[in-house]
Amino acid sequence: MSEIDVQIPTTFDPFAEANAEDSDPFAEANAEDSGAGSKEYVHIRIQQRNGRKSLTTVQGLKKEFSYNKILKDLKKEFCCNGTVVQDPELGQVIQLQGDQRKNVSTFLVQAGIVKKDHIKIHGF
Repeated sequence: MSEIDVQIPTTFDPFAEANAEDSDPFAEANAEDSGAGSKEYVHIRIQQRNGRKSLTTVQGLKKEFSYNKILKDLKKEFCCNGTVVQDPELGQVIQLQGDQRKNVSTFLVQAGIVKKDHIKIHGF
């Protein structure tokens, strides 16, 4: 029989470059300069309740911030009720009544709590 050129497909590892960067000693120094929470996002989501009712949830804020003070300012600013919920997986989550996604994102940027490129808005 003649030889057939058969290419065996290899698995693609999307994290190969990230793992290679972790072994670089200079990468650790650069990561410290950019801040520990630089790759973490603040997620703003909407959850549908019943009918037209909805909840806006904010998660991923740094632990150094006082969630209750942020919630108090959000409630006064947007004339809505809200609470801070302790979730075992996600940590502390701010819940607000109504669809406040755009309002919360602009508030967090203007208050200097989060940069605009670190906010992810989810829903509809």
